[in-house]
Amino acid sequence: MSRTVRSLLQMVLALVLALTAGLLVFRWLSARAPAAPVAQVTVRTVQVVVAATDMPKGARIEPGMLRLAPFVEGSEPSQSFRAQESLVGRVLAQSVGKGEAVTAPRLAPEDVKVGGISAMLGPGRRAMAVKGNKVMGLAGFIRPGNLVDVLVTLPVGEREEKVTKLVLEKVPVLATGTELEPSGDGEKPSSVDVYTLDLTPEESEKLALAATQGTLNFALRNEADQETVLTNGADTAATLASLRPVQVRPKAAAQAAPRPAVEVEVIRGGTRDRVRF
Repeated sequence: MSRTVRSLLQMVLALVLALTAGLLVFRWLSARAPAAPVAQVTVRTVQVVVAATDMPKGARIEPGMLRLAPFVEGSEPSQSFRAQESLVGRVLAQSVGKGEAVTAPRLAPEDVKVGGISAMLGPGRRAMAVKGNKVMGLAGFIRPGNLVDVLVTLPVGEREEKVTKLVLEKVPVLATGTELEPSGDGEKPSSVDVYTLDLTPEESEKLALAATQGTLNFALRNEADQETVLTNGADTAATLASLRPVQVRPKAAAQAAPRPAVEVEVIRGGTRDRVRF
């Protein structure tokens, strides 16, 4: 091996050893260096009154229904409350779910002290209950908060022909339930479905007449459907005429072709005349 090659190998080996030593020293110094302190971020919170359980519309708030929950300051709901005592005895105008903040717009006015159906009515509204059955209530699909149209079947005219007419629409259902009704001597009472509706005084009059003089039926409608529908009602003739094929009337007989004119020559003395018929 020549001297030049030997010198190069020695230089490369020295360079590798120097790099290794420098790396080891750097790691040792990094391990001994103190860690930079982590900045502590302080989040300020406020205590807000929330529902400890689901509270339905019209409920009277009791102490056990509320609790305090922390909210980041500035993110708490508008018109929320910080003290539970200020809400005890108030009545809910809207339902509040568990964990949701109780806010002023969800409360009935302070002069409303009694909960229940009366607290759920707006100004100028009336609650009225009518008896029904499973068919009328769509086998239990009608629930509080739904909107229904009310149809009534009444006898009309001297012949008392039955007519069915839509009389109320977009009526809110406040409550549904059952009550026991006596069936007769020695028989067990039977359960009757009861539906409580939110109406105006004029609508209450119509419903009272329909319930006492005819048979009621409910039609469940989508809450987003606010279109007003006008109907003429359905009687026996109109109902039986439904889905009938269109009667095609025979065309009128073709008019007879015009009769060809007849020309007659009349001779009177020395004159001749032609007459057409």
